Amino acid sequence: MPVPLTKETEVDVLIIGAGPAGLMGAHALKRAGVNVRVIDQRPNQVAAGQADGVQPRTIEIFQSYGLADRLLREANHMHMAAFYNPSPNGGIECTGRAPNVSAPSARYPFEVTRHQGGIEAIFLDSMAEMGLQVDRPIIPSSIELSSDEAELKDPHSHPVKVVLKHLDVPEGKVDTEIVRAKFILGADGAHSWVRKSCGIAMDGEQTDFIWGVVDIIPDTDFPDIRNRCAIHSENGSCMIIPREGDLVRLYVQLSDTDAVDENGRVDKTKMGPNRLLDVARKTFHPYKIDAKNEFDWWTVYLIGQRVASKFSVSERVFIAGDACHTHSPKAGQGMNASMSDTHNIAWKLAHVLRGWADISLMKTYEFERRKYAQDLITFDKKFSALFSGKPRTEDNLDGVTHEQFLEAFQTSGLFSSGIGVHYHPSTIVNTEYQESARNLVIGQCVPSHIFVRAADATPFEIQDLLPADTRFKVLVFAGDVMDPAQLQRVRTLAEEVGGSEGFLKRFSKGGVEKVFDVLTIASGDKFKVITADIPAVFRSHWSKLFVDDEDLYNRSGGGGYEKYGIDTRGTIVVVRPDGYIGMVAPFDHHKAIDEYFASFMVA
Repeated sequence: MPVPLTKETEVDVLIIGAGPAGLMGAHALKRAGVNVRVIDQRPNQVAAGQADGVQPRTIEIFQSYGLADRLLREANHMHMAAFYNPSPNGGIECTGRAPNVSAPSARYPFEVTRHQGGIEAIFLDSMAEMGLQVDRPIIPSSIELSSDEAELKDPHSHPVKVVLKHLDVPEGKVDTEIVRAKFILGADGAHSWVRKSCGIAMDGEQTDFIWGVVDIIPDTDFPDIRNRCAIHSENGSCMIIPREGDLVRLYVQLSDTDAVDENGRVDKTKMGPNRLLDVARKTFHPYKIDAKNEFDWWTVYLIGQRVASKFSVSERVFIAGDACHTHSPKAGQGMNASMSDTHNIAWKLAHVLRGWADISLMKTYEFERRKYAQDLITFDKKFSALFSGKPRTEDNLDGVTHEQFLEAFQTSGLFSSGIGVHYHPSTIVNTEYQESARNLVIGQCVPSHIFVRAADATPFEIQDLLPADTRFKVLVFAGDVMDPAQLQRVRTLAEEVGGSEGFLKRFSKGGVEKVFDVLTIASGDKFKVITADIPAVFRSHWSKLFVDDEDLYNRSGGGGYEKYGIDTRGTIVVVRPDGYIGMVAPFDHHKAIDEYFASFMVA
């Protein structure tokens, strides 16, 4: 019999690109039980270099998937930043030191660094345990999206057809494959094939800032080589990023003549790692710096700041990461923004594919992540201009002062750390009753805090109670349940919320505990809160009741109601599956939560 020229397959979600964005999405979807496939044109994963900084909020996201322990173990922890400016005696001098991350409320108030291949390996190994591997080397050659509105609105249909070319196939074997998918996620980098095939424009511009990057094990007398450093000198600017082991990354500012051809494009043949280090030496003067061994990795690039005109086509084909936003690497945002994109979309895809949510939920991906990307470009323009600008001196009074740079560095801390990322009101962000939890900003992630489990007085970090398992977390701040009047309010709420018309049953097609995880946090004394007094709907298991009190040794916990600004008469906080606060409501207005879920969930 003749060998068929093509094979045909079906999949729920096809991810094109196995960088950090694609792997975050693939891992999250596989963990959620979605039929997902991820392809990449590279025959092997990244071995060295590329992106390397992981911000505090991204560490929290890793923790929500159970991946933070390995990340923290393998990565370098970067706590302090140092700032160097021109010295009156020539060369540079230290003009100050500060925390590297200006986000003291973060659970992990520091940044970690690990080369991109090491980050990818964390996902790849976890995916392998679940039976998912990257298919490589494969390139897509065509994509076709149905124009049938009925088909596009049916989450069970496969309206996208992608033709794949397998690159490493023995002669005589099938090398062409037709994949029919329900959804496509293009995470295929700044030169995205998916984006170009869909005719999506990138809005923005290329800057005049040219930088080189080199990873070395340094031989140096520079005192802050193991801290993040921003160096402004008469000979250009440099950033130091300490890395895992003894590695250090140098970002070195270059001039037009160093690495650009006559057409204004970067020409890597004009610049190599040795020349990059020569430029760095001038910036480091009077300190010395050399490479102990061979160069680990290097590159040269022009800073481009662009955002895609749209992030989806018909809510069936999506783009994420560098495919939809590009910016400078100075503030350590690229890989973090990319992984946050697919962390945002994964739970939404899972809910739609399970039939729990209407397909209109997918519109919130572009609404939330494109606004964030635009804010990121605005931030990056300011930060990269300050970093690339000449320092202020007697001969250059229009230059950047240390005070200007330090202020920008510190005031941007909440944004750059990811802790301050704020999603605006939408179907899944309802701010109507913000006052009932004043300091839990609706649209932001849940702040870190310790609560004590009532059953056994074990202290728990609240973020560990909010895993990225696709469930909505319903936090019932029950107040002082030792007060008979307050306990009665809790019981009345339980009857209404837990009834057939309450949101817990109305919107739990897969079963209440598959869709919702209800946790109760009482105020008061850990020695007095009695589990049996709390209605069963608010304590489905003995482990679901907590007290806002210090632990038994007075080392942590307590003050959570005050920290969060909770109305002690009783407040419900709805936390989305991605760890962001969707809405809050006082007990007396709990029906607003029914309306919240009715706007996007399937009853």
